[in-house]
Amino acid sequence: MFAKHNVSVFCLYSFLGALFQLQAAATKTKAKGGQAQSPLTQNVTAVEGGTAMLTCRVDHNDNTSLQWSNPAQQTLYFDDKKALRDNRIELVRSSWHELSINISDISLSDEGQYTCSLFTMPVKTAKAFLTVLAVPQTPVISGFKGPVNEGDAVELTCTTTGSKPAAHLRWYKGDAEIHDVPLSQEPELRGKTYTVRSTLRLQVDRNDDGVGVRCSVDHESLRAAPHVATQRLDIQYAPSVKIDLSRNFAREGDELRMDCRATGNPEPEAVKWKKDGAELPDPERMVVDGNVLVISALNKTDNGTYHCEAANTMGHNSAEYKLYVYASPKPSAPTGRGQDLSALAGQSGPDHAVIGGVVAVVVFITLCLIIVLGRYLARHKGTYLTNEAKGAEDAPDADTAIINAEGSQANAEEKKEYFI
Repeated sequence: MFAKHNVSVFCLYSFLGALFQLQAAATKTKAKGGQAQSPLTQNVTAVEGGTAMLTCRVDHNDNTSLQWSNPAQQTLYFDDKKALRDNRIELVRSSWHELSINISDISLSDEGQYTCSLFTMPVKTAKAFLTVLAVPQTPVISGFKGPVNEGDAVELTCTTTGSKPAAHLRWYKGDAEIHDVPLSQEPELRGKTYTVRSTLRLQVDRNDDGVGVRCSVDHESLRAAPHVATQRLDIQYAPSVKIDLSRNFAREGDELRMDCRATGNPEPEAVKWKKDGAELPDPERMVVDGNVLVISALNKTDNGTYHCEAANTMGHNSAEYKLYVYASPKPSAPTGRGQDLSALAGQSGPDHAVIGGVVAVVVFITLCLIIVLGRYLARHKGTYLTNEAKGAEDAPDADTAIINAEGSQANAEEKKEYFI
């Protein structure tokens, strides 16, 4: 009886001990779970057709499971165990502190909010939004019906489809961007992508012929290189004509080439050359080779106005050049060494212009002195009597000479000397 009582008491204490241990374990687990941090995630952006990686991290985790779920709340991975049968989803890394997965061949339907769960008491979660970019299609330029005539208006429309978010279009003519061109955005059937259009209007001239007009698509999914479409303009215009010469100074005996440069669209026909409004007078020396007029052995009879004309279906145009042929310099007599004496004199002798200037100055000064001296003598012209006229001829002294001079004034006119 006592033995049975002891067994009963032992069983009771054993049960109470086990219950106490279970309670302590639960309390410990709860305490540890309370110390675990919340999971950390980041939003992800991926291009349609590319790959997105979803990462969930926990700094402090005591053997608590992590799980990724899709926007439909379907479990993708529970720790390292795949839960959803989707071959596009693969495990990258699984540990108590991280759960990372890859989703390849991303489509627009994969976009949404994904959930990472940490199974503590209670369960803690973190959200990551997956944004999927739809790549715009290569643009197409329409509306050009070439060729067009100079001065006409041209309307070009650029269209791209399938972009998400809506793409932006830019226009360029040559290397210069054209700003403020209006565009429109239209949602497509799926409701998530857009069709974008932009219409460019241009007034064209001959300078636009052959120029490329480009439409470029800007989109964040095209960071490497934008999509571009190019339309090359075909503008028809009447010819432009210009005459180029083979030499700028034409002398007798030289050969002269006159090139009639004619540009136009369509290509101008063969050019026509005239001299002074008439046909070329000397076909033997004046030969037309394509657009080039070649005149050999120039002489004074070639002086005149030369006229070049070009034409196409858009019209005609012309250019002219007045030719003057200079006489050739006379050959110089050779020296013993085969050199021109005048050239040698010019190299070693004094400057003749300087010498001439000095001589002119000397002559001028001499003439001035002669003129001044003549004017001086003319102003001081007078009458002077000789000793005989003054009575000093027989005078023994000065007083007698003076007295004699006063008495002999009547004969003074015969003994005057003039000095000029």
